[in-house]
Amino acid sequence: MLARKIVVAVGALLLWCGAAPAEDTPELKVINKGVAFPEGPFYKGDTLYYVGYGGTGVISWDGEQNKVIFNEKNCGPHSVTNFGDDLLVACYDGNSLVHIKTDGTVVGRADKATNGSAIVGPNDLASDGKGGVYATASGPWETDPIVGKVFHVSPDMKVTELADDIHYANGVVLAPDGKRLLVGESEAQRIISFAINDDGTLSDRRLFLRLNKIDPEGGIDAFPDGIKIGPDGNLWIGQYSKSRIVVVSPDGKTFIKGYDLPGQACPNLTFTPDGKSLIAMVVDDKSAAPWPGTIYEMSIH
Repeated sequence: MLARKIVVAVGALLLWCGAAPAEDTPELKVINKGVAFPEGPFYKGDTLYYVGYGGTGVISWDGEQNKVIFNEKNCGPHSVTNFGDDLLVACYDGNSLVHIKTDGTVVGRADKATNGSAIVGPNDLASDGKGGVYATASGPWETDPIVGKVFHVSPDMKVTELADDIHYANGVVLAPDGKRLLVGESEAQRIISFAINDDGTLSDRRLFLRLNKIDPEGGIDAFPDGIKIGPDGNLWIGQYSKSRIVVVSPDGKTFIKGYDLPGQACPNLTFTPDGKSLIAMVVDDKSAAPWPGTIYEMSIH
């Protein structure tokens, strides 16, 4: 699918500690429109990889062309990330993690951890900085069961369960110092953190922030989705409850700014290799499958 090279000016409300100072309106460039529930983006070199959960599959963008590289039936991809020379895909509907080549060739897959724990609803992925990947598994799309988990995937596809009892485990990222792991607990409207021990296990689970407290504009039911560390060192949070990105300080204590985007949800984001722009995954219509959305590039400098 060829990109629509359209640059449109949109009104984005920029918030600073509850105030709304005059700011330049950011420009949004449409990279792809009509993607079925865009999610889980990352850059591998100069190539952007992302997914269309609603049926579009895993897609690459080389700056000129969008190309579907993997679209396995019943996968329901929710995220894709770097995995050595290859890629790792979280198949939310397929309850599995799939190792693929950059051309879409399947190398391996896992649906259970070494302790026999099933990987139910794998959601988001983040590099551990050592060749492996942290993976969240949300469990079923319901509010009542608190069964979300965090796993670690080694380079040889060994999957280890690290944490459980998370209320819809979602976004995941290493803290800037690499000593703690941040995990979105979406149905609890919060982000929690864990200490990363020398043996790779997690401990010292604690509250990092409540999204509806640090950013009242997000609403009482603010639903944190994808989380990333920005080039500025701050934490950037995409929301499924509305099309909004919130920026907070590395310690999670200070609200810095908020961006309101077109559409109904902004479940995930990433940054261009030069750190000058943000890639926003926007769901335009959440009312019914396949949940059409748009991929935007937005200047942040």
